[in-house]
Amino acid sequence: MSLTVNQHTNLHGFPKAAELIEIAGAHALEASDRAIFNQLLQIAHDSDRLVEPDAEWEITLASLRKASSKHESNDRVRESLRRLRRTEVKVTYISARTGKKRVMETHLLEFTDTDEEESRDGTVQFGIPKRLRVVLAKSNRWGRIRCEVAYAMTSKYAIALYELVCLRANREHCVETMSYEQFRDLLGVPPDTYERGLDFRRKVVDPALLEVNGLSDMGVNIDLRRRHARAPIHEVAISWWNKSGEEFRAAQQERNRSKVGRLARLRGEVEQAVPSLAAIPSPPLREKVQSTVEAMRLGGAPEEDILAFIEEQTEKQV
Repeated sequence: MSLTVNQHTNLHGFPKAAELIEIAGAHALEASDRAIFNQLLQIAHDSDRLVEPDAEWEITLASLRKASSKHESNDRVRESLRRLRRTEVKVTYISARTGKKRVMETHLLEFTDTDEEESRDGTVQFGIPKRLRVVLAKSNRWGRIRCEVAYAMTSKYAIALYELVCLRANREHCVETMSYEQFRDLLGVPPDTYERGLDFRRKVVDPALLEVNGLSDMGVNIDLRRRHARAPIHEVAISWWNKSGEEFRAAQQERNRSKVGRLARLRGEVEQAVPSLAAIPSPPLREKVQSTVEAMRLGGAPEEDILAFIEEQTEKQV
């Protein structure tokens, strides 16, 4: 039987083991954490050293930062690395010795080692826990994940849903039903939150569907099922399909566009207005940005580049 570690990254993405896609207890992780972990995992996988006992890897902080934000500080990347190192998740796997299911409670990163001072060439060295790598070495189910798709998303529930359907993309059937509790756990919904069906749909399901259907190569539909109109949700049916034609091209084009106004575009609303310079609290900087914007317009710069510049300068002040 084919193993996940023997698969190669291709145009459809890198092979992420099912054991890591279907983790439970990941509700403390944010969207940026999930996206960064995918990039770190792809580096480890593509090195062909994932199953080596003492394997460690290194990547520049700038490459992690630029993929997720225009913010020039590495503070947010460092915070994501801390959460990946500290958040304990549950990984379900089949024991090779007994053939029974087991549950490992583990962190996703064993350690991170970064430069103390900020610099353009600063790096992070990282390791994946030994016992987790043993599980990954024996994994024979995977989904192909495209890191750029995860980075394009702002909802952690969208990233989790995207990975779930990628894991199931090549099945003969394209519908799966699971319990409401299992679905919540796989999406990383915090316990005791969004317990009302309306809140769950509005805060979790709808944002996830919006971004998966608008930004990924997969189309998804979710049916929240009740035994009767006033009963609580008891199960969830997920259906999916591979996009093609105009639907596929539209998602690809949106990923290549500026994030400014993206959610409005996906909803089919009027595109978001230019970010207000009033959000920059420093008057001297605000005037400097205004002058630069005027010069960019006189120079014929694309409006999306101007919007991205304003957004970047605003982020620096947050």
